[in-house]
Amino acid sequence: MSKNYFKKLPVAYLKTMLVLLLMFWLLSLFEVAAQAKTDKVILTTLQVVVFKLLHDAWTVFMIGIVFSPLYLILNVKGKKTGQTVFVITAFILVLVNISLVQYSLTTLLNLGADLLGYSFDDIFKTVSSQGAATPITDYIYFVVFVLLFFVVNYLVKHKIANKLSVLVVVIAILGAVPFRFLTSQFTQEKHQNKVYYLVADIVQYNIDKATINTYKVTDTNEYPILKRFQRNQDVLSGFFTIQPTQKPNIVVVILEGQGAEFVDGNTYSGFAPYIDSLINKSLYWENFVSTTGRTFGVVPSLLGSLPFGDTGFLEIPETPSHVSLFSILKQNGYTTSYYTGAQASFDRIINFLEYNDVDFVVDENMFEDSYVKTSGNSGGFSWGYPDNELFKKMLATIPAKKLPRFDVISTLTNHEPFNFPKRNIFETKVDSILNNSKTLKLTKAEVEAKKEVYAAQLYVDDAVRKFMTAYQERADYNNTIFIFTGDHRIIPIEQKDQLCRFHVPLFIYSPMLTGAHRFKGISSHWDIAPSLVSFLTNNYTIEVPEQQAWMGKGLDTSKKFRGERKIALMRYKGGLKDYIYNDYLLSGEDLYKINSNFSLNKLNDEALLKQVKDSFNEFKKINAYVAQNDKIYPPKKEKEPKVVISLSEEEQQEFDKLIKGKTYDEVFLTAREQAFAKKRKMARALCDYILRTLPNHADARILKGRTLSWDGEYQQAEKEFLSTIKRHPFYDDPYLALLDLYWWSSQDDKGVLLAKKGLKNKIKNAALSFKLAKAYKRLKQNKAAVKVTDSLLKLYPKNKDYIAFKKSLK
Repeated sequence: MSKNYFKKLPVAYLKTMLVLLLMFWLLSLFEVAAQAKTDKVILTTLQVVVFKLLHDAWTVFMIGIVFSPLYLILNVKGKKTGQTVFVITAFILVLVNISLVQYSLTTLLNLGADLLGYSFDDIFKTVSSQGAATPITDYIYFVVFVLLFFVVNYLVKHKIANKLSVLVVVIAILGAVPFRFLTSQFTQEKHQNKVYYLVADIVQYNIDKATINTYKVTDTNEYPILKRFQRNQDVLSGFFTIQPTQKPNIVVVILEGQGAEFVDGNTYSGFAPYIDSLINKSLYWENFVSTTGRTFGVVPSLLGSLPFGDTGFLEIPETPSHVSLFSILKQNGYTTSYYTGAQASFDRIINFLEYNDVDFVVDENMFEDSYVKTSGNSGGFSWGYPDNELFKKMLATIPAKKLPRFDVISTLTNHEPFNFPKRNIFETKVDSILNNSKTLKLTKAEVEAKKEVYAAQLYVDDAVRKFMTAYQERADYNNTIFIFTGDHRIIPIEQKDQLCRFHVPLFIYSPMLTGAHRFKGISSHWDIAPSLVSFLTNNYTIEVPEQQAWMGKGLDTSKKFRGERKIALMRYKGGLKDYIYNDYLLSGEDLYKINSNFSLNKLNDEALLKQVKDSFNEFKKINAYVAQNDKIYPPKKEKEPKVVISLSEEEQQEFDKLIKGKTYDEVFLTAREQAFAKKRKMARALCDYILRTLPNHADARILKGRTLSWDGEYQQAEKEFLSTIKRHPFYDDPYLALLDLYWWSSQDDKGVLLAKKGLKNKIKNAALSFKLAKAYKRLKQNKAAVKVTDSLLKLYPKNKDYIAFKKSLK
């Protein structure tokens, strides 16, 4: 190997680094230009452009250092393998950065360790919902930058002198290094290279995960957040007229994406007039926060005041023992219900609801044909039913429910891609507000750049108005308490600071209120359940467990600004980086003072920073311990022990092989293959594996029921089929499977009732009607059998089975 070859190696290496650097720079400039075009944001300033380009240089420098040992090893025999592999690696990194920039442009967030917290299905749904760009523009954008890589690589390799290439790389790196260590602005998320942020965030997540698992257990702290229930901590009674003999209905409305900045005269307000009017008649907390920056945290935090665990309470594989508003109120005679226009399986909410034995779960699967589903975006994706349809469904179902009721409604329309009925009409209303409002704080350009967002605000506001107007006609209206809050601040509008993504409204409205009041004390979703339970136990005959494991202290009703809470904030699944400590905010490594108007001022106080960090780290240790070890609340007795399929050591090894590296849908296909191969025990074990995480997976539950039927376990099979029908009342497969079971087990009376239920639910499968006709025949109800068969022959006059069956009835 010649000495000249070794001299050329660093130049070739540095030239590839230059290619990578230029591509990163082009992508950063594209990102800045795209944001400047669509939104009036800080990213348009020269300062941000400079910091982004410098951080790209730092990223390339780090990549160069990390890859260099492998590069030299691959080239040790004189071949150019190392250079080839490095070019391929650079190309892959550019592809990843292209995707990450597009993600950031759509969500206004960098993708980090949250990637680890979502299932493939959840990621697909979330990405599919982003309607900022059509598939063709995404494709063009992607192809352009791929072609640019090859153009830049060619130019650097053949047209740019070696010395110039080396000089550019060296100057860029030397320019970046001082800023990396001398200014905190360099490491701000908006300045960071997307690939760097993704890798660094995942690495930091795993480091934090290792360091927080150090909680020391003693005899006295096995359940560290468990405390004796304090009945006297009631801060709400003074604002209500109480009727002790009549427990109130409670309706909780969780408004998707409803940030506090969009109501009550704040920066983006003016597009929710009804909600603003309701706030002025309510108990309103001005300085209120969600505990998470995404929807995944609102249900366990608001209804259970529960810790997060590793990536959110709902993501804990085996739901830890706990109590919630659902379980407490159900034990006290309340009928409990949860309503959403989406799939209740998203974010594993269904697991929480089933653990708490919620009486009625109404999700996307429970809407009849008379309800209009949200139309899909350009990619065909739809979250489900829009808010107005959701409220209508709720109002249609409650007359049959026993009083008192605890109803939770989770809306979804105020979310990308902002598709909802009559959108053009609401966009026209946005124009009207722009032309006539004298109190609007936004410019016309700012509103028009995100018109669909403000139109969605108007749609949601109108849906809430219609809901409340209709509810006022109910006899129980005067004995109902309405609790409204947002799950997190809407994403596609630029955030002013690190706190605003969590800043959401909370207002409690009821005809029982003695008047409207505003509170300025800092509170969170964690504080709602403790305050509501204290209110109910102090004024009504409500029995509660002697001990509670609330993360919150209860709502702060101070009318002067103050911060007396310690509130951990999870930005995304696994992103536990923010912490409210009284009236301070720790965000990453930076400490801020929270002002009375809920703005932030950065502080440089090392002693205070250490104090806050120590408190946060202690929380992280306790949070990890209680979630990982099921030490939130002592275990409760199950009403009905779960049937667990016992596998031998050999069967367990086979089971592990069958599920390895597969999605749940792929596991289902495997389970079906096992069932058809007469390995029914293994098929059921695979179905149970799916159902533990996705209890609403209809096909897995039906397959499990089928295998039980084939083995003569009719009672257990019937339970599975009935459970599927309850969850999916308009899906034909469970009806057909259960009708087969009733036929095989000679339960024709049940078969007739089930088939009639299916027809009432508009199951349009001829097989159901034919099974009904056969059940009638076996029950010797030939007239009914003939009537059903004739209806089939009208649709299918040449069907030989139907013709032969009718002849058999004579």
